[in-house]
Amino acid sequence: MSLLKIRNLSVEFATATGPFRAVDSVDVDVEKGEILAIVGESGSGKSVSMLATMGLLPWTATITADEMSFEGRDLRTMPGRERRKLIGKDLAMIFQEPMSSLNPCFTVGFQIREALKEHLDLDRKARQARAVELFEMVGIPDPERRLKAFPHQLSGGMNQRVMIAMAIACRPRLLIADEPTTALDVTIQAQILDLLTDLQKDTGMGLILITHDMGVVAETAERVAVQYAGQKVEDQKVADLFDRPHHPYTSALLAALPERATERRLPTIPGVVPGQHDRPRGCLFSPRCKFADDRCREVPPPVQPRPIGLARCHYPLNVPAGAEEERA
Repeated sequence: MSLLKIRNLSVEFATATGPFRAVDSVDVDVEKGEILAIVGESGSGKSVSMLATMGLLPWTATITADEMSFEGRDLRTMPGRERRKLIGKDLAMIFQEPMSSLNPCFTVGFQIREALKEHLDLDRKARQARAVELFEMVGIPDPERRLKAFPHQLSGGMNQRVMIAMAIACRPRLLIADEPTTALDVTIQAQILDLLTDLQKDTGMGLILITHDMGVVAETAERVAVQYAGQKVEDQKVADLFDRPHHPYTSALLAALPERATERRLPTIPGVVPGQHDRPRGCLFSPRCKFADDRCREVPPPVQPRPIGLARCHYPLNVPAGAEEERA
Protein backbone atom coordinates (compact mmCIF):
# COMPACT_ATOMS: atom_id res chain seq x y z
CA MET A 1 0.00 0.00 0.00
CA SER A 2 1.34 3.42 -1.00
CA LEU A 3 2.11 5.91 1.73
CA LEU A 4 0.53 8.69 -0.35
CA LYS A 5 -1.62 8.11 -3.41
CA ILE A 6 -3.21 10.92 -5.41
CA ARG A 7 -5.11 10.54 -8.64
CA ASN A 8 -6.30 13.30 -11.00
CA LEU A 9 -5.77 16.16 -8.55
CA SER A 10 -6.90 19.56 -9.79
CA VAL A 11 -6.95 22.89 -7.96
CA GLU A 12 -8.80 25.98 -9.20
CA PHE A 13 -8.73 29.42 -7.60
CA ALA A 14 -11.60 31.87 -7.90
CA THR A 15 -10.33 35.22 -9.19
CA ALA A 16 -11.97 38.48 -10.24
CA THR A 17 -11.48 37.53 -13.89
CA GLY A 18 -12.66 33.94 -13.57
CA PRO A 19 -11.33 30.58 -12.34
CA PHE A 20 -7.61 29.84 -12.64
CA ARG A 21 -6.45 26.22 -12.72
CA ALA A 22 -3.15 26.06 -10.81
CA VAL A 23 -2.97 22.25 -10.72
CA ASP A 24 -4.32 20.20 -13.60
CA SER A 25 -4.91 16.42 -13.35
CA VAL A 26 -1.79 15.54 -11.35
CA ASP A 27 -1.02 12.04 -10.03
CA VAL A 28 1.35 11.49 -7.10
CA ASP A 29 2.62 8.24 -5.58
CA VAL A 30 5.04 7.96 -2.67
CA GLU A 31 6.03 4.63 -1.14
CA LYS A 32 7.27 4.14 2.41
CA GLY A 33 10.94 5.07 2.61
CA GLU A 34 10.98 6.69 -0.85
CA ILE A 35 12.42 10.10 -1.72
CA LEU A 36 10.45 11.81 -4.49
CA ALA A 37 11.62 15.10 -5.97
CA ILE A 38 9.15 17.46 -7.66
CA VAL A 39 10.82 19.95 -10.00
CA GLY A 40 9.72 22.69 -12.36
CA GLU A 41 9.72 26.45 -12.80
CA SER A 42 7.86 28.80 -10.50
CA GLY A 43 4.18 28.63 -11.40
CA SER A 44 4.23 24.90 -12.08
CA GLY A 45 1.87 24.06 -9.22
CA LYS A 46 4.40 22.17 -7.13
CA SER A 47 3.68 23.84 -3.79
CA VAL A 48 -0.06 24.21 -4.46
CA SER A 49 -0.50 20.49 -5.07
CA MET A 50 1.18 19.65 -1.77
CA LEU A 51 -0.72 22.35 0.15
CA ALA A 52 -3.91 20.81 -1.23
CA THR A 53 -2.78 17.46 0.14
CA MET A 54 -2.18 19.05 3.53
CA GLY A 55 -5.57 20.80 3.45
CA LEU A 56 -3.96 24.21 3.84
CA LEU A 57 -5.31 26.12 0.84
CA PRO A 58 -7.66 29.10 1.32
CA TRP A 59 -11.41 29.00 0.76
CA THR A 60 -10.97 30.44 -2.73
CA ALA A 61 -9.47 27.10 -3.86
CA THR A 62 -11.63 24.32 -5.28
CA ILE A 63 -9.92 20.94 -4.91
CA THR A 64 -11.02 17.88 -6.85
CA ALA A 65 -9.42 14.43 -7.03
CA ASP A 66 -10.45 10.90 -7.94
CA GLU A 67 -8.35 9.64 -5.03
CA MET A 68 -6.32 11.27 -2.27
CA SER A 69 -5.26 8.81 0.41
CA PHE A 70 -2.59 8.62 3.10
CA GLU A 71 -1.80 5.08 4.29
CA GLY A 72 -5.16 4.01 2.89
CA ARG A 73 -7.14 6.76 4.66
CA ASP A 74 -9.19 9.02 2.41
CA LEU A 75 -8.06 12.62 2.91
CA ARG A 76 -11.03 13.94 0.93
CA THR A 77 -13.66 12.73 3.40
CA MET A 78 -11.60 12.76 6.59
CA PRO A 79 -13.30 14.80 9.38
CA GLY A 80 -11.55 17.98 10.47
CA ARG A 81 -10.73 16.69 13.95
CA GLU A 82 -9.11 13.53 12.56
CA ARG A 83 -7.17 15.54 9.97
CA ARG A 84 -5.80 17.86 12.67
CA LYS A 85 -4.42 14.81 14.51
CA LEU A 86 -2.73 13.67 11.31
CA ILE A 87 -1.31 16.95 10.00
CA GLY A 88 1.84 17.91 11.88
CA LYS A 89 2.39 14.43 13.27
CA ASP A 90 2.28 11.71 10.59
CA LEU A 91 2.10 14.14 7.68
CA ALA A 92 4.29 17.24 8.03
CA MET A 93 5.56 20.01 5.78
CA ILE A 94 8.51 22.38 5.73
CA PHE A 95 7.17 25.60 4.23
CA GLN A 96 9.05 27.74 1.73
CA GLU A 97 8.70 31.08 3.54
CA PRO A 98 9.60 30.74 7.24
CA MET A 99 8.94 34.39 8.09
CA SER A 100 5.33 34.11 6.94
CA SER A 101 4.85 30.63 8.44
CA LEU A 102 6.07 31.28 11.99
CA ASN A 103 3.82 33.25 14.34
CA PRO A 104 5.58 36.56 15.15
CA CYS A 105 3.73 36.86 18.49
CA PHE A 106 5.27 33.75 20.10
CA THR A 107 8.81 32.55 20.69
CA VAL A 108 10.08 29.82 18.41
CA GLY A 109 10.47 27.57 21.43
CA PHE A 110 6.80 28.00 22.36
CA GLN A 111 5.76 27.10 18.81
CA ILE A 112 7.81 23.90 18.76
CA ARG A 113 6.65 22.86 22.23
CA GLU A 114 3.05 23.55 21.18
CA ALA A 115 3.39 21.01 18.35
CA LEU A 116 4.89 18.48 20.75
CA LYS A 117 2.11 19.08 23.28
CA GLU A 118 -0.58 18.65 20.64
CA HIS A 119 0.67 15.39 19.17
CA LEU A 120 2.90 13.62 21.71
CA ASP A 121 2.32 12.48 25.28
CA LEU A 122 5.21 14.43 26.82
CA ASP A 123 5.36 16.48 30.01
CA ARG A 124 6.76 20.02 30.09
CA LYS A 125 10.31 18.93 30.93
CA ALA A 126 10.36 16.31 28.17
CA ARG A 127 9.00 18.82 25.63
CA GLN A 128 11.77 21.28 26.51
CA ALA A 129 14.42 18.56 26.22
CA ARG A 130 13.05 17.48 22.84
CA ALA A 131 13.03 21.09 21.61
CA VAL A 132 16.69 21.50 22.59
CA GLU A 133 17.52 18.20 20.86
CA LEU A 134 15.76 19.32 17.68
CA PHE A 135 17.62 22.64 17.58
CA GLU A 136 20.90 20.79 17.96
CA MET A 137 19.92 18.43 15.13
CA VAL A 138 19.35 21.30 12.68
CA GLY A 139 22.52 23.11 13.67
CA ILE A 140 21.17 25.99 15.77
CA PRO A 141 23.88 27.04 18.27
CA ASP A 142 23.10 27.79 21.92
CA PRO A 143 19.64 26.15 21.63
CA GLU A 144 18.43 27.01 25.17
CA ARG A 145 18.83 30.73 24.45
CA ARG A 146 17.52 30.59 20.88
CA LEU A 147 14.34 28.84 22.04
CA LYS A 148 13.45 32.06 23.84
CA ALA A 149 13.82 34.20 20.70
CA PHE A 150 10.99 35.56 18.57
CA PRO A 151 11.12 34.98 14.79
CA HIS A 152 12.10 38.60 14.05
CA GLN A 153 15.15 38.19 16.29
CA LEU A 154 16.55 35.41 14.09
CA SER A 155 17.93 35.48 10.57
CA GLY A 156 16.03 34.02 7.62
CA GLY A 157 18.29 30.99 7.55
CA MET A 158 17.87 30.44 11.29
CA ASN A 159 14.08 30.64 10.96
CA GLN A 160 14.25 28.10 8.14
CA ARG A 161 16.05 25.72 10.49
CA VAL A 162 13.38 26.35 13.12
CA MET A 163 10.74 25.35 10.55
CA ILE A 164 12.64 22.16 9.76
CA ALA A 165 12.95 21.33 13.46
CA MET A 166 9.21 21.85 13.91
CA ALA A 167 8.38 19.64 10.92
CA ILE A 168 10.47 16.68 12.10
CA ALA A 169 9.56 17.13 15.78
CA CYS A 170 6.98 14.31 15.86
CA ARG A 171 8.88 11.95 13.54
CA PRO A 172 6.40 12.09 10.62
CA ARG A 173 5.64 9.17 8.32
CA LEU A 174 5.72 11.52 5.32
CA LEU A 175 7.61 14.81 5.18
CA ILE A 176 7.00 17.36 2.44
CA ALA A 177 9.98 19.71 2.11
CA ASP A 178 9.18 22.80 0.02
CA GLU A 179 12.53 24.35 -0.93
CA PRO A 180 13.93 23.51 2.54
CA THR A 181 17.38 25.03 1.90
CA THR A 182 16.42 28.21 0.01
CA ALA A 183 17.58 30.72 2.66
CA LEU A 184 20.64 28.76 3.80
CA ASP A 185 24.27 29.05 2.78
CA VAL A 186 25.90 26.19 0.87
CA THR A 187 27.51 24.44 3.83
CA ILE A 188 24.31 24.52 5.88
CA GLN A 189 22.34 23.32 2.84
CA ALA A 190 24.45 20.18 2.74
CA GLN A 191 24.00 19.64 6.49
CA ILE A 192 20.21 20.00 6.27
CA LEU A 193 19.92 17.66 3.30
CA ASP A 194 22.10 15.11 5.09
CA LEU A 195 19.87 15.49 8.16
CA LEU A 196 16.70 14.89 6.14
CA THR A 197 18.10 11.88 4.29
CA ASP A 198 19.53 10.38 7.51
CA LEU A 199 16.17 10.85 9.21
CA GLN A 200 14.48 9.22 6.24
CA LYS A 201 16.80 6.22 6.43
CA ASP A 202 16.50 5.86 10.22
CA THR A 203 12.72 6.13 10.42
CA GLY A 204 11.67 4.83 6.99
CA MET A 205 9.56 7.91 6.36
CA GLY A 206 8.67 9.05 2.88
CA LEU A 207 10.12 12.36 1.71
CA ILE A 208 8.80 14.69 -0.99
CA LEU A 209 11.40 17.27 -1.94
CA ILE A 210 10.18 20.31 -3.90
CA THR A 211 13.16 22.06 -5.42
CA HIS A 212 14.60 23.98 -8.38
CA ASP A 213 18.10 22.60 -7.77
CA MET A 214 18.77 19.67 -10.09
CA GLY A 215 22.04 19.04 -8.27
CA VAL A 216 20.08 18.39 -5.07
CA VAL A 217 17.79 16.08 -7.04
CA ALA A 218 20.72 14.09 -8.43
CA GLU A 219 22.32 13.69 -5.00
CA THR A 220 19.21 13.10 -2.89
CA ALA A 221 16.14 11.77 -4.70
CA GLU A 222 15.27 8.33 -6.02
CA ARG A 223 12.51 9.42 -8.41
CA VAL A 224 11.64 12.72 -10.09
CA ALA A 225 8.28 14.17 -11.12
CA VAL A 226 8.56 17.13 -13.50
CA GLN A 227 5.70 19.65 -13.47
CA TYR A 228 4.92 22.41 -15.94
CA ALA A 229 2.02 24.90 -15.83
CA GLY A 230 0.15 22.77 -13.30
CA GLN A 231 0.57 19.45 -15.14
CA LYS A 232 2.94 16.58 -14.48
CA VAL A 233 4.84 16.12 -17.75
CA GLU A 234 7.29 13.36 -16.78
CA ASP A 235 7.99 10.87 -13.98
CA GLN A 236 11.16 8.77 -13.93
CA LYS A 237 13.86 7.38 -11.69
CA VAL A 238 16.64 9.92 -11.20
CA ALA A 239 19.37 8.17 -13.18
CA ASP A 240 17.02 7.43 -16.08
CA LEU A 241 15.73 11.00 -16.21
CA PHE A 242 19.22 12.51 -16.33
CA ASP A 243 20.36 9.98 -18.96
CA ARG A 244 17.24 9.80 -21.15
CA PRO A 245 14.69 12.60 -20.62
CA HIS A 246 11.54 11.96 -22.64
CA HIS A 247 9.72 15.30 -22.47
CA PRO A 248 11.21 18.29 -24.34
CA TYR A 249 10.73 20.45 -21.22
CA THR A 250 12.77 18.05 -19.09
CA SER A 251 15.44 17.92 -21.77
CA ALA A 252 15.57 21.74 -21.90
CA LEU A 253 15.84 21.98 -18.10
CA LEU A 254 18.78 19.59 -18.06
CA ALA A 255 20.46 21.32 -21.01
CA ALA A 256 20.35 24.61 -19.06
CA LEU A 257 22.51 23.20 -16.26
CA PRO A 258 25.92 24.95 -16.28
CA GLU A 259 27.80 21.66 -15.89
CA ARG A 260 26.14 20.34 -19.05
CA ALA A 261 26.81 23.41 -21.19
CA THR A 262 28.92 22.67 -24.26
CA GLU A 263 28.99 26.22 -25.64
CA ARG A 264 30.09 29.57 -24.24
CA ARG A 265 26.50 30.81 -23.97
CA LEU A 266 24.30 28.89 -21.52
CA PRO A 267 21.15 27.44 -23.19
CA THR A 268 17.84 28.91 -22.03
CA ILE A 269 14.14 28.13 -22.46
CA PRO A 270 12.48 31.06 -24.30
CA GLY A 271 9.19 32.50 -23.08
CA VAL A 272 7.40 32.07 -19.77
CA VAL A 273 5.05 29.59 -18.10
CA PRO A 274 1.49 30.28 -19.36
CA GLY A 275 -0.85 31.99 -16.92
CA GLN A 276 -4.60 32.32 -16.63
CA HIS A 277 -5.26 34.07 -19.94
CA ASP A 278 -2.60 32.69 -22.28
CA ARG A 279 -2.93 28.91 -21.89
CA PRO A 280 -2.57 27.14 -25.27
CA ARG A 281 -5.35 24.88 -26.57
CA GLY A 282 -3.00 21.93 -27.05
CA CYS A 283 0.26 21.17 -25.26
CA LEU A 284 0.97 23.82 -22.62
CA PHE A 285 4.66 23.76 -23.48
CA SER A 286 4.12 24.17 -27.23
CA PRO A 287 4.81 27.97 -27.38
CA ARG A 288 8.30 27.34 -25.96
CA CYS A 289 9.08 23.97 -27.55
CA LYS A 290 11.39 23.78 -30.56
CA PHE A 291 9.77 20.51 -31.65
CA ALA A 292 6.16 21.77 -31.62
CA ASP A 293 3.95 21.58 -34.70
CA ASP A 294 0.28 22.35 -35.42
CA ARG A 295 -0.81 19.13 -33.74
CA CYS A 296 1.00 20.15 -30.55
CA ARG A 297 -0.59 23.59 -30.62
CA GLU A 298 -4.14 22.35 -31.16
CA VAL A 299 -4.46 18.89 -29.55
CA PRO A 300 -3.79 18.17 -25.85
CA PRO A 301 -1.04 15.52 -25.69
CA PRO A 302 -1.57 12.01 -24.29
CA VAL A 303 0.30 10.59 -21.32
CA GLN A 304 2.81 8.06 -22.61
CA PRO A 305 3.26 4.63 -20.93
CA ARG A 306 5.70 4.03 -18.06
CA PRO A 307 8.67 2.97 -20.29
CA ILE A 308 8.47 6.45 -21.85
CA GLY A 309 8.44 8.16 -18.45
CA LEU A 310 4.71 8.97 -18.41
CA ALA A 311 5.69 11.90 -20.63
CA ARG A 312 2.75 14.16 -21.55
CA CYS A 313 3.87 14.69 -25.14
CA HIS A 314 2.89 13.86 -28.73
CA TYR A 315 6.53 13.32 -29.75
CA PRO A 316 8.53 12.07 -26.74
CA LEU A 317 12.30 11.99 -26.95
CA ASN A 318 14.64 9.03 -26.46
CA VAL A 319 11.93 6.40 -26.89
CA PRO A 320 13.47 3.03 -25.92
CA ALA A 321 13.38 0.08 -28.31
CA GLY A 322 10.18 -1.91 -27.94
CA ALA A 323 8.21 0.97 -26.41
CA GLU A 324 6.66 1.97 -29.75
CA GLU A 325 4.24 -0.96 -29.51
CA GLU A 326 3.02 0.23 -26.11
CA ARG A 327 2.41 3.72 -27.53
CA ALA A 328 0.25 2.23 -30.22
